[in-house]
Parts: sequence; C-alpha cells; structure tokens
Amino acid sequence: MNVGMEFDVSVFEYVAVSEDGQRRQGAIDADSPRIARDRLRSQGLRVTSLREARPSGNRLFAGWRHPFAAFRHQRQTATFIRELATLLGVGTPLSESLQTIARQYHGTFRQAIEQLQDRIRSGSGLAQAMREHPRLFDDICVSIVEVGENAGTLDTALDRLGDFMDHWLTLRGRVVTALTYPAIVMLVGLCVTLFLMTFVVPNLLTALMESGRPLPWPTRIVKTCSDCVVYRGWLLALLAVGAATAGSYLLRTSRGRRAFDRLLLRLPILGDLIVKQSVVRIAVVLSALLGSGVVFLHALQIARRALRNSLLCESLDRCGAAITAGQDIGAAMADEEMFPPLVIQVFSVGQESGRLEEMLARLARDYDRQVQTTAGRLTAVLEPLLILAMAIFVGLVAAATLLPILDASHVQ
Repeated sequence: MNVGMEFDVSVFEYVAVSEDGQRRQGAIDADSPRIARDRLRSQGLRVTSLREARPSGNRLFAGWRHPFAAFRHQRQTATFIRELATLLGVGTPLSESLQTIARQYHGTFRQAIEQLQDRIRSGSGLAQAMREHPRLFDDICVSIVEVGENAGTLDTALDRLGDFMDHWLTLRGRVVTALTYPAIVMLVGLCVTLFLMTFVVPNLLTALMESGRPLPWPTRIVKTCSDCVVYRGWLLALLAVGAATAGSYLLRTSRGRRAFDRLLLRLPILGDLIVKQSVVRIAVVLSALLGSGVVFLHALQIARRALRNSLLCESLDRCGAAITAGQDIGAAMADEEMFPPLVIQVFSVGQESGRLEEMLARLARDYDRQVQTTAGRLTAVLEPLLILAMAIFVGLVAAATLLPILDASHVQ
C-alpha cells in the first residue's frame, strides 16, 4: 500500500450508453479523464460525454454553499442506508427495495437511486454502483457495502453503516451547534457596527462639527473611522474581497494549507478541540471498517481521507508507512507528536489483545464526550469575549458623542 499517496481525486460527470443501448449518466471519481473512461469501459459503458464537475457560480463563494449541500446529502444518504437495511432485513430483494425507496424522494437524489437500480438490474453489485456517485457515497460507504456483499451479510453491513453515519452526523451537529451562538453574535456585532458608523455617528457629529469647538480624541477617532466607512467603504469592500481571494488561493496551496492548519492546532481550546474531533473520526471510521472486515491498512487509508487537518493527515501517512514496514501500530503512532498518549496506548493494547475494534469504539465514545465538553468551554469563552468587545465598542461610540456635548454644556 502506498500510504504517502495523494487522495485528492477529481469528479467527472459522464453520459454513456450501456451494452443494451440504454442511456446512462452519473458521476465518477478518478485521477484523470483517461482513467475515468477506462473505468467506465470496464463496466460495459460506451462514453459519449465526459467532463470534470466544477462548482457552479462564483468560485470564490462556492465553498460557502458546499458545506451545507454536503450536509444535506449526508442526511439523505444516512436515511437511505437505514431504509435499505430495513427492507433487506425483512427479505425484500435489492432491486425492489431501491424502487420502493426511490418513490419517497425527488430531484437528483431520486435520480441517483434510480441509477443504482438500473445498475443492479444490469448485473452490477451495489458497491460498484455506489462508486459511480462519490458525492453521495464516500469510500467508507462503498468499502462497508462491498465487504457485506462479499460476505453475504449486506443487511447487517448496512445496519453498521447506518450506525456509523448517525454517529458521525451527531458529532458534527454538536460542534456546529456549540459554535452557532458565537457566530450569530459576531454577525449581529458587524451589523450594529456598520449601522452606527454609517447612520448614527455622522448625524450626531454633524451638529458638533458646526459649532467649531475642538473635538476630544475619542470623538476624533470615531469620526475618522466613520468617515472611512462612509466615504471609503468601496475601498474597504475591495480590500476585503482581495483578502478573501488571497486567503482562498493560499489555502489551496500545500504550504498555505499547512501553515493555516498549524495555526489552528496552536490556538488554545480550539486546537485541542480539533485534535479530539479528529481522534473521534479516526476511531469511528476504523471501528466501523474493521468490524465490517476491512483490513487495517486499507481502513487507515480511508480514515485518513476523513480528516481535514493536513498535519494530522501527514501523521497518519507516516504511521501507515511505518506499519507497512513492519512496525507495531502503537510504536508508529508514538513517533508522531499529534496523538495523545491515551490514544497511542489504546491502539497498542488493542493490537496486542486482538480487540482493537472494541477498544476503538470505547475510545470514540470517551473522546466524543470530551469533544462536547471542549466545545462547551470554547463557547463559554467566546460568548463573554464577544459581548465584551461589543460593549467596549458601543461605549466608545457613546463616549465620543457625549464628551463634546458635556464640554459644551460645561462651558456655557
């Protein structure tokens, strides 16, 4: 296994004709268009159109929509997996189960299920059909389904996959919920700042400026900021767009991404949260895949794709390479500084006792609770800081407007 390989592949949308003359369309992940065509031809399809899928609209803001679309697809996929496991568990044939489930959906998701059904009817396996829809079914889904098909326990594999996806979405939802309130406070603070600087402050200071009296330094600072927003707002907006564009470009480079990920890991509380959440992801993915019969190195390869932090990904790459060279799991992880001692000990004991799957499930539950606690601590720290920052800003604006008035009344 090449543990150090890159896992970023492209998604290609295709239109093809099957051997029986039926028109098929879908998406497939591959390193290049040639590889995509070869894979489609091996499935008995004659490709008539193939193009790389790209985000619609402005590329700068495409990432803003993608997380929400991905989360919606994951919810639909998790529900689909549960429903398919239920129908197969009561003895319904696979093709009929897909037909029944497809009637409950609409739009592109229904089309994807119908394409799965067409592939099943043409003799393809479910895992092979799922592999043609990488946006809906990732490597974890395909691997667990493939093992279940080979072992003749597809309904059991789908049940395990459903449990995994529910756990994953619950963990993600908890972190998002914990960070929602601070995000709302920041948004409200930004709106209040713009309102004060563009409407309130100019109107209040107009009369004070006409009196000809010298303004106190807090008033001069606030007036300078207000004039900058009112008369140079276009320049600020242009700078913000430029900064966002430059940041987006830097994050697309390996050096920029590594620097940003290193900064996140060094932040207090947030860095600890990222590490613990990554440990939960690794433990949940490995536990689910090992329980489904996937070999450890392949499971580790898939778990690596579930991480977002490039430094943690590189650590897993080095661990995989060391394990491939014959080193024990615990010893390979001990050479890395990213993993806490508890995690290393769990992997070591799990390998020695042959109960790695069970111990990883326990590790995931323990770290899941720690993620909740850490996310709560982060929220508890951010909330008062943001409220304090807003109070200081509003207080500065109030002082800047009241000081000249008080000075004028004192002189009179």
